[in-house]
Amino acid sequence: MGGGVAQASDDAATTARDPDVTKGPCAYAKTPDDPPARPVKLPPDPRRTPAKGKVDVVLKTNQGPIPLVVDRAQAPCTVQSFLHLVTKKFYDRTTCHRLTAYPTLKVLQCGDPTGTGERGPGYKYKDELPTDLKPAPNDPTGERRIYPRGTLAMANAGPDTNGSQFFLVTSDSTLRPHYTVFGTVEPAGLATLDRIAAAGIAPTPDNPTPVDGRPATPVDISRAKRTC
Repeated sequence: MGGGVAQASDDAATTARDPDVTKGPCAYAKTPDDPPARPVKLPPDPRRTPAKGKVDVVLKTNQGPIPLVVDRAQAPCTVQSFLHLVTKKFYDRTTCHRLTAYPTLKVLQCGDPTGTGERGPGYKYKDELPTDLKPAPNDPTGERRIYPRGTLAMANAGPDTNGSQFFLVTSDSTLRPHYTVFGTVEPAGLATLDRIAAAGIAPTPDNPTPVDGRPATPVDISRAKRTC
């Protein structure tokens, strides 16, 4: 699948400067208080960020492949960062650290090389929030939206704190629309996610039947690879 081509001169200049904040429209910013879990530079940030086209990526896991389609039109800066981290092998040999089974939230969360859910790539960038999600039924606040099964979205720690962690929605989930959507999980990936979800969440000494925690069956990403 095709897409725009970043300007090589802009990319080279960004790499050469290695700034604290990139000068393009995405403004990727280093986080000195949260250094990268693995060495990685800031993503390229060309003046004309590619904003068209879709790209196939596959997460090769010990539970089976999870093919994804990322969409530049949905979230150009997010896709640019995600593909940068894929290319730099940031996600290779990592563990998905969180599985949830709440009635309104069912996701698998990945993207932290330490496997703790506390680390990232050493930079952050702005939200590109969805505007087309359907309202959640019976929500008294009117704020929550449905993140459909198969959604690929960014995890965060508050506004404009996107980094490397992402989540895969295993069943329709209800959230405030504070999480950038940047792609979808292909059917073969949903089959893998169903197996992971069916195995459940690892019990702890304090909670034998948790609804939030590590997957009972470890989910290890051996490689994240762009396939087109």
